[in-house]
Parts: sequence; C-alpha cells; structure tokens
Amino acid sequence: MADKLGYFALVLHTHIPYVLAHGRWPHGTDWLSEAVVESYIPLIDVFKELADKGVAPKVTFSITPITCEQLSDPSFPNELKDYLQNKIKLSHEAEKEWHSQGEEQMAKLASFWEKFYSKIYEKFENEFQEDLIKVLRGLQDAGQIEIMTSCATHGYLPLLLLDESVQSQVRLGVTAYHHHFGKQPRGIWLPECAYRPRYVWQAPLIDCKYLRKGVDEFISEEGLQYFIVDTHLLKGGKVTGVYLERFEALKALWERVEKVERPEEIEKYPYRPYLVNSSGEPKRPVAIFVRDPETGLQVWSGQVGYPGDGFYLDFHKKHFPSGLRFWRVTDPKADLGAKLPYEREKAEERVEEHSRHFLTLLKRVLAQFKKETGKMGIIVAPYDTELFGHWWFEGPKFLKRVIERIAEDEEIEMITCGDYLERYPADTLVSLPEGSWGEGGFHWIWLNEWTEWTWRYIYQAEKEMKELTRKALGKGESVERVLKQMARELLLLQSSDWQFLISTWTARDYAEIRVAEHYNSFLRLSQMLKELLEGKKPDPSAWQFLEYCEARDRPFPYIDPSSFAELTYPPNP
Repeated sequence: MADKLGYFALVLHTHIPYVLAHGRWPHGTDWLSEAVVESYIPLIDVFKELADKGVAPKVTFSITPITCEQLSDPSFPNELKDYLQNKIKLSHEAEKEWHSQGEEQMAKLASFWEKFYSKIYEKFENEFQEDLIKVLRGLQDAGQIEIMTSCATHGYLPLLLLDESVQSQVRLGVTAYHHHFGKQPRGIWLPECAYRPRYVWQAPLIDCKYLRKGVDEFISEEGLQYFIVDTHLLKGGKVTGVYLERFEALKALWERVEKVERPEEIEKYPYRPYLVNSSGEPKRPVAIFVRDPETGLQVWSGQVGYPGDGFYLDFHKKHFPSGLRFWRVTDPKADLGAKLPYEREKAEERVEEHSRHFLTLLKRVLAQFKKETGKMGIIVAPYDTELFGHWWFEGPKFLKRVIERIAEDEEIEMITCGDYLERYPADTLVSLPEGSWGEGGFHWIWLNEWTEWTWRYIYQAEKEMKELTRKALGKGESVERVLKQMARELLLLQSSDWQFLISTWTARDYAEIRVAEHYNSFLRLSQMLKELLEGKKPDPSAWQFLEYCEARDRPFPYIDPSSFAELTYPPNP
C-alpha cells in the first residue's frame, strides 16, 4: 500500500448579482439562467452521479446569499423554464438551417444542443423539483459536499466605509445560510478573496480616518472557522491575478497601475492552513486556506491551461441568431473566422488526458511538499463555479474524472476545507497584509478612475444608513418597513459586481444604471423615513414607490437592519 501524500480541496465559488426584475437580455436574468443551465445543474448532476456510485465528491461549494435568494425566489422556476424552452426552440431551428445548407456536422451539433437543453429542463423540473437549494442542502446533509457562505451581496469588504457595513454583510451571510441550509456554516468566501487587517484606515476619496477592525475579526465574531486567501497574501512575490487574461479593458487599465511586489517569504507554504487574528486582542483566531498557484493556473488559464486546448468548445464564437456554439478553440489566439467545427469525441479524449495529467500534477506538488517538510499537505484550488461549464464547457466532465481518479488512488484524498480542519487543526498564527485575488493583488479593479463615483455614492449611503438606523429602531412597523427596504437597497448598491463590470467593460452601461438605481432608491426611501420620524405623513406616491421597491428588490425577507446601527464588538483602541 502506497504512503499517502496529502489532500486535495476543490472550492467552487458560486455567485450572480441580483438580477431578478432588473432586465433579462442581454443583461439581467439571462445571466442567472445561463449560469444555472451551463454550470450549476451540470455540476450538481456530477455530484449526484458520483454519490450514487459510492464516490463522495467532497467538494467545498461556496454560494453567496444573494444567489440563494434568487434561486429560491418563486419567480425563478418559470424564468428558467422559459429560457430553456427558447434554447430548445433555437436549437431545433438551427438544426433545420444547417440541414438546408448541407452542413450535416453542424446539424448534428445543433441536435446535440437540443438534447442538452431538454435534459437540463427535465432534470430541473422532475429530478430536482425546481429547487436547487434543496438539492444542495440534501447533498451537504448526506456528507457529500460542504457548503460555504459568503457576504450578503458580495460587497467588497476592504473598501466599504464603515465597519457596521462589514458587520452587516458578514452577519446576514450567516443568517441567510441558516435560513437556506438549516445549520451554522463553517467557512466563508470573502468576495474577491479580499482581506484587510486591523489598522488605522484612511478612506479613499473622502476625509475619513479611524481604527478599522480586521475582516478576520467579523468572521470570528460570527462563529465562522475559516476563509480563503490568494497565495501572495501569505508568501508575497509575484501576483498571478485571475481576471486580466479574460478582459481586454482591464489590460488597458492595468498599464496605468503602479506595480508593487512584496518580497517572497519562502518559509511559509500554501499547502497547510494557518491562523489569523489581526485584532491584538484575545479573540478566537480564524483559519485561512491558501490558493495553490501552480494547479490553479493549469485549470483557470485559457492561454496556458486546459481550457485553451484546441479541441474544447470555443466560448467566444456564437452562431446567429441562435447564440449557440458550434466551433472549437482551434487556437487560443486564432481569429473567430479561423475556428474549426467542434468535435465532441475529440473533446472527450482531451478530458481523459487532462484529468490524468492533473492528478499527476497534484501528486507531484504534494510529494515535493512532503519531501521538504516531512508532512502531508493540502492543495486548495478555488475557482469561480462558472469556469466549469459556462467558460469551459467540458469542465464538469473534467472535474468528475478528476474526482473519480482520486477516489481510485491511494496517495491522495479529496477533502472539504472544514473536514480537513477537524482532522488537522491549524496551529500557526500569521499576519496577513491587505489585498485580493485580483490582478496586482490589491483593489484597483474595483477602485479606479472609472469607478470612483460609485464609491462616493456608497459612502454617502453608508453614513446615512447608520445615522437613520440609530434613530429609527423600535419606532413602529411603518418605520421598520422603510428601514428594511433601505437596507436592501444599500446592500445591493454595495455589490462588488458593479465596479467589476464597469472596469472590464463587460456590461458597463448596465452596471452604471444599477448603481444609480439603487442609490436613488435609497435616497428616496431615506427622505420618506425622515418624514416618518418627524411625525409627518409621506405623500401617497412615496408609499407607492416603497411598494415598487419591495416588489423589485425583494431578497432577505428576514433582514435585520440593526447591524447597521452600531458594532456588537467595538475594537479596543
């Protein structure tokens, strides 16, 4: 029997900003439907197939509260089924079109797409009973996967103005998890893996300077055990960002950013968890897991990683008017006109070869760590869930084969982050700098010349929310109703997605509209609340606007705005 080398923790981060009632195509609810159809359902299907075969996938599945709220919304099943019915129709029409042109290979692919969407429709409606959260909860309760929480609306924590806002994002993330999964989460995914320790913080853009609590403190206070950071926060050195390669707009912006690298600290390894407590107080430290850069690049990169293989389905070239994809990558640098037809059998062969290579890579990295330290390590591989299926169509099959291969191998074991900590508690305290997993390792994707105005809006709303919440708590049902909707609008305004979409130019106009929409809604509700607190009767149009906002922006019916009023655990200066 071979000696065990170590463990592999696959972490999938699942997030879509709140898009219900905010458009459909090209930007809006179709984003959510697309992610569910191409990534979420195929991956859940992989988990269930593996479990049925007696192979526990042991994937750590992060899903944001705002995504849970959308998947649980009563309007979502019909939204998704409408999307799928349209895709099935378009596939059928494309098949007839290709037949009429004598393109039998393309017609066969169109038939494949029709069967693909029909299968997804059947699984969602019948096998999954139109309730993906219930299916995920069942997988966790059966010990097949571990589900992490995240911040309520994916707010970018290090740049929020007030600690009360950070507290609210984290606390609501835990509350939502209890609501959807019926238990306390063990881990939390920090949006964009963005972290800030405790220090006297100077706000960007405005005159505000004060002692800020570390992000780790809020995590500890809410009873969470761990979070995940990028490699450079532990070791320093060159930052391998996860977004620059995909978005041309970021490349232009990146050229104007000053690059700063910390000296690499070679005595720290990303293959074991550490403890963090930046408070300087006797608080319970929180464990961190660290992203492995070598295996991460192999799967993430469309240039040098597996997804860039010439036989995989190309993401960018789409057929008009169906929007379906019929071509293979061919060459990552090839023009769209040079793309060759997709060959499913060849892609299947590449999945086999790449899953075999990935297992070899995992074992080589773990063997090297064991050779250097004499200890078994853990490789933590965090990815956006949409990489598998949406960006890389063959990704779910690749993951299935990797997990199956690991199950057959005596030297390596799949494990969730929480299970690993139970077996091997972290015992070494480290200090982490501020940073994220974005290019450059800091905040520039989210705070730059294109997005400064959004932060001015957020900062004004944060200050107003804190002030009015302190005055409004306990002042009656009408006041509480307005205050709750203000909290929803502020949380949605704080979503990091808007700055990301602006900076990448992927949906810039839509993101700018959403920022303005939530900000203006917040201000109108704020004025209404002030009138109520002054004993005035708001105009009937104000109540109509409140009802409109409640119908449009309806996540978190259990929201408690009190966390915006003051810190439960203020820092000791």
